[in-house]
Amino acid sequence: MVNNPRKCTAGKVVAQEKKLNKPGEPEEVIRVRIPQKRRREVLGIVDKMLGGRRVIVQCLDGVERMGRIPGRLKRRQWVAVGDVVIVVPWDFQDSKGEVIYRYKRPQVEWLRKKGYLK
Repeated sequence: MVNNPRKCTAGKVVAQEKKLNKPGEPEEVIRVRIPQKRRREVLGIVDKMLGGRRVIVQCLDGVERMGRIPGRLKRRQWVAVGDVVIVVPWDFQDSKGEVIYRYKRPQVEWLRKKGYLK
């Protein structure tokens, strides 16, 4: 397996990994967006849906935050209880934040395998 982090054109740090399949099958590439500490991004797991684009997120830094799902994410991907997301805490109120990204199942498995999630 190959693991090489690189920077995308949009400035997002991603990690790529090639999965080795059975002979004759094409290799599957998993791209995972990694939270950036300098942008104050934190991994979290959705605990409860509150309605009105609001969720309760248990973040990995030990803080339970109320997250707001922006319209661009709400219309493209549905966020449900148990999903792993990236949250950016507000500067003026640390108990609230913006949900900016939702991970898919293969990406969550990769994060668990690499030690980002417990």
